[in-house]
Amino acid sequence: MKRIGVLSDTHGVWDDRYTEHFADCDEIWHAGDIGSVEVANRLEAFRPLRAVYGNIDGGILRQRYNETLRFTVEQCTVLMKHIGGYPGRYDASIRRAVYSERPSIFISGHSHILKVQYDGIVGCLHINPGAAGKQGWHQVRTLVKFTIDGKDFKDLEVIELRDSGTSWEDIHAE
Repeated sequence: MKRIGVLSDTHGVWDDRYTEHFADCDEIWHAGDIGSVEVANRLEAFRPLRAVYGNIDGGILRQRYNETLRFTVEQCTVLMKHIGGYPGRYDASIRRAVYSERPSIFISGHSHILKVQYDGIVGCLHINPGAAGKQGWHQVRTLVKFTIDGKDFKDLEVIELRDSGTSWEDIHAE
């Protein structure tokens, strides 16, 4: 059994709450747009990190990480790519791989839209953890945690990283 923490689109922003919320995780998966080597280094120092580079990542991050990552955890195959789309609308750059490889889990980022959706055609769980950084149009930063137990997924949690003093009403009153 493995506890997984997933984040994306940090855009170079470090938040100490990443380690607080991922303290019970065995691994961290970053779905791209890491934004700085410092963020990657801090995540790697905390827990084993699996990551892909995103469209804003350059230089060292593109040398360190791949555009697409395939791996197995427990009895689940995982496919991860920053720009990936979602069930029924996979990005053309990954669509063939999703349908031919039929991963157990497909992780993507880029949209800054939190989405957890089962794709019954492919037979996989799609997770986009939203955006953990501060750059972009999203108004609430999010992380996702879940457990892989053999072939099963369970205990999925969405974590909202709200800045102190900001409420849902404050965000939507603007």
